[in-house]
Amino acid sequence: MSAKIKNNILETIGHTPMIRLNSVAQGIQATVLAKVETFNPGHSIKDRMAVKMIDDAEASGKLLPGGTIIECTSGNTGMGIALAAAVKGYKCIFTTSDKQSKEKIDMLKAVGAEVIVCPTNVEPDDPRSYYSVAEKLSKEIPNSVWLNQYDNLSNRQAHYESTGPEIWNQTDGKITHFVVGVGTGGTVSGVARYLKEKNPAVQVWGIDTYGSVFKKYHETGIFDRKEIYPYITEGIGEDILPKNVDFSLIDHFEKVTDKDAALAARRLAREEGLLLGYSAGSALAGLLQMKDKLKKDDVVVILFHDHGSRYVGKLYNDDWMRERGFLESELRVRDLILSKRDRKFISVQDSESVKNVLKLMKDLDISQLPVLSGEEIKGSVTESTILEFILNNPLQNSEKKVSEIMAAPFPVVNPELPVRDLNKYISKNTPAVIAKDLSGDLIVLTQYDIIQAL
Repeated sequence: MSAKIKNNILETIGHTPMIRLNSVAQGIQATVLAKVETFNPGHSIKDRMAVKMIDDAEASGKLLPGGTIIECTSGNTGMGIALAAAVKGYKCIFTTSDKQSKEKIDMLKAVGAEVIVCPTNVEPDDPRSYYSVAEKLSKEIPNSVWLNQYDNLSNRQAHYESTGPEIWNQTDGKITHFVVGVGTGGTVSGVARYLKEKNPAVQVWGIDTYGSVFKKYHETGIFDRKEIYPYITEGIGEDILPKNVDFSLIDHFEKVTDKDAALAARRLAREEGLLLGYSAGSALAGLLQMKDKLKKDDVVVILFHDHGSRYVGKLYNDDWMRERGFLESELRVRDLILSKRDRKFISVQDSESVKNVLKLMKDLDISQLPVLSGEEIKGSVTESTILEFILNNPLQNSEKKVSEIMAAPFPVVNPELPVRDLNKYISKNTPAVIAKDLSGDLIVLTQYDIIQAL
C-alpha cells in the first residue's frame, strides 16, 4: 500500500500547520505564530489526547472489545473520542453542560454518540453535574470506562509526545513564549514540559476566564470558591483543579472577559481568514493584553484549539452577540476599524518633498496622508491639494516641502464614537479622521472606509 494512503482517519491526526499572524498582531513587536489545530480530522486539538487516552485504556485492560466509552466533554474531546470509537468499534456516551453550543451537541450525535446535557450552574460534586453523571454511568454500565480527561494523565502525555515536539521543530527551537487557553490542562502542561526541557527560558502564559479558579490558585495557592461563577466562554477555565494542570510549568495566567474573547475571535475570522472557536479569541485577547511584555526578537506561538463551525449560532451570530451586549446595535468607529482590511498607518514627514509625496500616493493608491514631524502629527495633505498646487505653480520647484502646503491635521476621534457622528468631522475639506485600533495603533479612516462598512 502506498505511504500516501492513510489506513484510517486517525492517521491524519497531528502535524498541523504553523501560520504567521499579520493584521491582528499589528502593534506587537514580537513574531506571532499560530499553531492551528483545526486541521485535525475532528477539527480540534483534542483528537490527539482522545486517541492517546483510548490507546492507554486498551493497553491497561480497562477498555475491552465492544466496550462503551464514557466521557464528560465540552464537545471537542467527545468528537476526537467518537472518531476513534468509530474506527475501533466502541460505543460512546458523553455528558456535557447546557452552555455548550447546539452545533457541538449535534455533531457528536452525527458521529454516533449518545449525548446527555447537564446543568452548568451546579457544584462539580453535585449529582447533576456532568462530571458526576459520567462517573455514575461508568459504575452502572457493564464493560465501560470513564476516560476522565481532567485527571487522566494520558491527556498531557499526548501533547508532550506530539504537540510540543511539533512546535519546537516548526520554530527551529526559536520559540520564546507559548500562549494557550487552559481547561483540562493537558495541552498547556504537556507542551510546556517538552519546551522547558528543551529551553527552560521559554515562557508559558496560560489564558483563563473570569469565573474560573486557575489564576488566583496559581498566584496564591488558595482555591477560592468566591472566584467561581457562570461564564459564557467555552473550552477554558474550571471550577475544579484537574490533575493534568501542572501549575509549576505555567509562568503566568491572564484572565480575559467573555466579550473580549468573542470580539477577538471575530477579528481572527475577518482579518486572518481563520474561523476559530471561543478559546482562540480568549488566547488572542490575552496576548494583546500582555503585548507590552514582548520584545522585537521574541517568537510567540499561540495555540488555537478548535474550529468556528461549532460556534456559528453564538460567536458568529450577530443577534446572539447583541443579546449579551457584545455588539452594539449602533455602528461605531471601532466597527469601521474591524472591517478595514489594511490598517497600516501610512504617513509622511513634514520635510518630504511635494514630488515624493505625490509619487507615494500614486504608488499606494491613496488620496490623503497625515503629515508628521518626528512622531507628532502636524498636518495633513490630500492628492487634490498637491494637484492644485502644481497646476497653480507650474514653474515652482517641485522639491518644495510638503509642510508648506499641508492643511490642519485630521481630527482624532474616539473608537466608541457612533459612525453617524462622523459627519461632524468629515467634510469636503477634511476627508479623513484618525482613531486607535484595539492594539492602540493609529489608523486613518476615510470616506471610502465608511461607505465600505455601510
